[in-house]
Amino acid sequence: MIFDFAYLTLVLALVLCAFGTAAGFWGGRLDSQKAAQSSAISGHRRTTGIGAGSAWGDKLTESSFHSIYAVSGLVGIAAVILWYGLLTDQFQIAYIWNSSERTLPTFYKFAAIWGGQAGSLLFWTLLLSLFSTAAALTFRTSQRTLMPYVNGTLLANLLFFLILLVFSANPFEQIGLLPSDGRGLNPLLQNYWMVIHPVMLYLGWVGLSVPFAFAVAALLSKRLDRRWVRTVRRWTLIPWMFLSAGIIMGSQWAYMELGWGGYWAWDPVENASFLPWLTATAFLHSVIIQEQRGILKVWNVTLIWLTFTLVILGTFTTRSGILSSVHSFAQSPVGPYFLVFLAVTTVGFLLLLFHRMPYLQGENEIDSISSREGAFLANNWLFAGIAFVVLWGTFYPMFSEILTGERISVAAPWFNRVAGPLFLLLFVLMGVGPLLGWRRTGAKALRRQFTWPLAAALISIPFLLFTSRNVFPVVGFAVCIFVAATIVQEFVRGAIARRRSRGEPVASALWGLIRRNGRRYGGYVIHFGIVLIGVAIIGNEFYQSTTHVTLAEGDEVELSGYSLKYIALESKQQSNHTEIRANLQVSDAETGRILAKIFPRRNIYDKSPDQPTSEVGLRMTPAEDVYVILNGWEGDGSSATFTVYVNPLTMWMWVGGLLVVLGTVVCVWPHPKPARSSREATTPFPGGAAAGPVSA
Repeated sequence: MIFDFAYLTLVLALVLCAFGTAAGFWGGRLDSQKAAQSSAISGHRRTTGIGAGSAWGDKLTESSFHSIYAVSGLVGIAAVILWYGLLTDQFQIAYIWNSSERTLPTFYKFAAIWGGQAGSLLFWTLLLSLFSTAAALTFRTSQRTLMPYVNGTLLANLLFFLILLVFSANPFEQIGLLPSDGRGLNPLLQNYWMVIHPVMLYLGWVGLSVPFAFAVAALLSKRLDRRWVRTVRRWTLIPWMFLSAGIIMGSQWAYMELGWGGYWAWDPVENASFLPWLTATAFLHSVIIQEQRGILKVWNVTLIWLTFTLVILGTFTTRSGILSSVHSFAQSPVGPYFLVFLAVTTVGFLLLLFHRMPYLQGENEIDSISSREGAFLANNWLFAGIAFVVLWGTFYPMFSEILTGERISVAAPWFNRVAGPLFLLLFVLMGVGPLLGWRRTGAKALRRQFTWPLAAALISIPFLLFTSRNVFPVVGFAVCIFVAATIVQEFVRGAIARRRSRGEPVASALWGLIRRNGRRYGGYVIHFGIVLIGVAIIGNEFYQSTTHVTLAEGDEVELSGYSLKYIALESKQQSNHTEIRANLQVSDAETGRILAKIFPRRNIYDKSPDQPTSEVGLRMTPAEDVYVILNGWEGDGSSATFTVYVNPLTMWMWVGGLLVVLGTVVCVWPHPKPARSSREATTPFPGGAAAGPVSA
């Protein structure tokens, strides 16, 4: 049967993975030994690449490449077969029976592969095999010294997930009969954001395995100069972009689907996606210092390991059932596997790092706190501090239960109170750091760089005080204005300089800036997106207004200058659920002018009538959202109960998320290299975009 064949492809992939892992590490070892012998014989001559290795080293290394390609193909076959089963309603497969139904729209049948435990693990393995193949093809010739170890590390990672699929979470397990229908997909997952949001998260999480593999390879091969970080910078930025998009999309799903008026609740699984984002962002900033000054080598390697570890820890959290969450999978036997994998990778990496410490000595020191490297180092401390706060708050309920027998939850107010000031300082550094020079910034340069941004922030404070007497949002908005002013100033100065030197129009000058130095100006676009997200968070946190009301048909309620009139309740049968929606008219409370009609609704699913979902009614504008939740109704809908929110500035969160993605694309897009002198052209380790910051 085709599903038995699919399971056998996973078994074969596991065997090839085990062989390829051994071949990669052993081939790399033989090559390194041969290279060391050749280097000793030739004195100052450096020997690199597979050509310096023994014949056995060559063969084993080639076998590791072939193993990656074969495993990728086999896992792809298994995934296609599972998709075939989902789309054709093969309910004799336990996973398909649990995750689909005949009336489920095709859109969601396709997405059901990541809607449950076993299918999502297969999807993870598929993405990991594709990332591994892409890395192998990209660096097969340019990083010949590192690639055997990179292949071995990626294959070891794949081996772990294949062990899960073969021995613990078989997606092709059969139930021994052919049911007439399936149990249906979780109603909360039947939302368009949940079709794309998990894919973005997985692309982010899985993609971060590649920089980890390069870090391990650099340590094993002792090639710990600046080149390996330059190689992985782009391969960290790309998954970082996907992870950022996934977090924003998840916030949009929570905002639209969960019906509680917000977008982020510091839920354990939300935090599981946020933790590796924090450490990856810290790495993308600190790697600039290693590229430019040759320092923070130990810290950068440690950040890469922490990011990978937090990915695995987050996956363990999601799938083990140790922490309760609306996002998590049901408790399953894969938890112990993840704990063993975490222990092995942690102990193994730390031992390797300890043995390679002599090769990780810094080439320089930080000369002054008023320097770009000083600001970026402080930036890293803050990212590390926020990550610790989030990690501690997330797992504190588990620790409290172990130590006291009582499960003490840590709610959103605690996270906001503790992490909020750290984020504020981080925003300040986001504006300060890129304007400082390397090594040291003099008083004259400080005045030149910060006069206008500080003036803009200070001038805004009296106007902000009219909106609130609470000091926290006023300070927060002033910091956002300061950071935005530093970014605008950099674009304006760059465009003016190009106009003077080249006589270009403004639009051409701006395009030229971005094209010639995408790392710098793409980073500024990312920073501006983060500023907009900060503005949205402050507006929603401090200026939100809400009311809970029961309205009869024709009744109205007023809130924050809006009047909402309940018209009627409507019912409509969809393919697998009944849609109950309320018709509300939104008007200006002062003038009576009709602004919009909105339709909050409840979806009652045929397979899960006890799990209705909310779809909010929303009028979104740049200034604020009118956000309405239908809580319940009487009889035929003659009266209904609503929760109404007015959420200021929330739209800018989604605009900011788009700018973060756009800025990252600008950073990673290939750009023409600026002309260099002959002396620079022969420098072994060119510094890259030394003229400006590389932002994450």
